[in-house]
This record gives sequence, structure tokens and C-alpha cells, in this order.
Amino acid sequence: QVQLVESGGGLVQPGGSLRLSCAASAHTFDDYCMGWFRQVPGKEREFVAGISWGGGNVFYTDSVKGRFTISRDNAKNTVYLQMNSLSPEDTAVYYCAASTDPHYSGSYKYPQRYDYWGQGTQVTVSS
Repeated sequence: QVQLVESGGGLVQPGGSLRLSCAASAHTFDDYCMGWFRQVPGKEREFVAGISWGGGNVFYTDSVKGRFTISRDNAKNTVYLQMNSLSPEDTAVYYCAASTDPHYSGSYKYPQRYDYWGQGTQVTVSS
């Protein structure tokens, strides 16, 4: 069982930045690929970014490329999502998730391929 705890959400003005963190309880954190998803009421959970076990491969949805950066620190059992140039369309609850899928490069965007989820952190972009 892996517990994931997100932090760093909040209210930010358009054009601003936030950094989300997700701390994992896993003893072998680098056994897991990690992803960030987001969800707004009435819509399906949407893939945002993903990172492979050692961090050598990263993946982004098109709408955040060039603005968001995913990274991980395996020594701290933590994955990060640096979000810059935020817009109101980025408003959502953000979730981190852990995957043991050995074929992660083909499955990273699918929520059902993740094994563990955090409770989510609210990000609101508004003036």
C-alpha cells in the first residue's frame, strides 16, 4: 500500500506560478512511475504530466507543454509539478498517482493504469 499526499495548491492570479508536491510513503519510491491528473466538476479526470521511474522520461498533455514541469526526487520520495503562466482554464483539483505499469510509456495518460492516488489539492486561478 502506498499513501500519496499532495500539497502546494491554492489561489493564484492569472500568469502566476505554483509548485505542487506529492509525498509518497513507498519504501521503494523508484519502483513507481508518477503522474499528475486534474479534474473539474462534471468532467473526467484529465492527464496532465507523467514521469518514469528514474525521471528520464517525462510526458505532458499538449495544453501544459512549455508551462508545466514535472520532476521527482527519489531520495525524498517526492514528485513535483511546477506550474507557470497559469490561466483560469488550469483551475481544477490536482491529483498525483503512482503506477507500477512496466509499459508506462504507452499507458501514462490513462487513469485506470495507476495503482494509487492522493486525495487531491485545489488549484484556483482567478483575479
